[in-house]
Amino acid sequence: MDFEYTEDQRMIRSAVAELAARFDDQYWMEKDQAKEYPTEFYDALAGAGWLGITIPEEYGGQGLGISEASMMLEQIAASGAGMNGASSVHMSIFGMHPVIVHGSDEMKKENLPRIVSGDLRVCFGVTEPGAGLDTTRITTFAERDGSDYVVNGRKVWISNAMESEKILLLTRTARYEDSPKKTAGMTLFFTDLDRAHVEIRPIKKMGRNAITSNELFIDDLRIPEEHRVGEEGKGFTYLLDGLNPERCLVAAEALGIGRAALKRAVAYGNERAVFGRPIGMNQGIQFPLADSLARLDAAELMLRKATWLYDRGLPCGREANTAKYLCADAGFAAADRALQTHGGMGYAEEYHVARYFREARLTRIAPLSQEMVLNFLGSHVLGLPRSY
Repeated sequence: MDFEYTEDQRMIRSAVAELAARFDDQYWMEKDQAKEYPTEFYDALAGAGWLGITIPEEYGGQGLGISEASMMLEQIAASGAGMNGASSVHMSIFGMHPVIVHGSDEMKKENLPRIVSGDLRVCFGVTEPGAGLDTTRITTFAERDGSDYVVNGRKVWISNAMESEKILLLTRTARYEDSPKKTAGMTLFFTDLDRAHVEIRPIKKMGRNAITSNELFIDDLRIPEEHRVGEEGKGFTYLLDGLNPERCLVAAEALGIGRAALKRAVAYGNERAVFGRPIGMNQGIQFPLADSLARLDAAELMLRKATWLYDRGLPCGREANTAKYLCADAGFAAADRALQTHGGMGYAEEYHVARYFREARLTRIAPLSQEMVLNFLGSHVLGLPRSY
């Protein structure tokens, strides 16, 4: 494994960082407080062609790997944009993978160029209130009606649904109890988010408020057969293709937030003087920040290994899950220490570290919790009995 960045990777890191720097912490604080989608930021990334970083060149994208995508999202988060910035484009970067791999030629030709241009915004409809992380227990059902499907059900924690035109929607086409195995009988669609049949309700939450998280109530949504991704009943297996990349990208976002928080903490430690000396001179301030630097650097190495393996078609479940676990913990610890370094001022929004803290905390929950990562490592890597 070569630790030297390629010429493309160096260009991506510097160019994305330069673009993201045009949107400062004040911009993100105002968007977060107003609960307003960062349209200007999204449009700037789209205009520069970054939304197509992993989409094949034949559809207008750059056709690069998850390594490059992770570097892009890390730079976005590290600019101070945090999860508000990263989540505005996350779905366009990662979410279309099942369509790229399993969608029909017509589906790809119709939609992928629009993703690249920024004209088409999409969301991902998997999680349900009664199923949580046990995706096999979803109950949203797609009933055959001639050549169409009619869908009824409910989804929750759907990011960007308010702004999206289309949804990548996981349903059951055979009930759990009627399926030969629990992962069978699920079908994936990429279809229009028809407001006449889908009610969208934003969820009030503690952070990342420039990006909506929503409940979806789906009533008699008619989906034509040509909007089905791949074969009926194989939707769960199509989702599996995207699990490791998603873990890597969230890890990169957590890493970026940790870097942003650490940068602010160091600056404050150098500038703030108490008892006649900079507070950063005190080991009670300096050692936790130095420890965070070491932990962020170590987590980054695991992330680089995971993306390197994935882009070469090699098994990377162990590494991708470990990267998500380590980056989320290191990023949150850095944000927590940045807030503590600021003391009471850390609680003030004008110093921005409170926002970093709230958004870094999310990476320890989504797209799966730290505990579920340990479940995976315990059972699939160590070979211990499965606990769930």
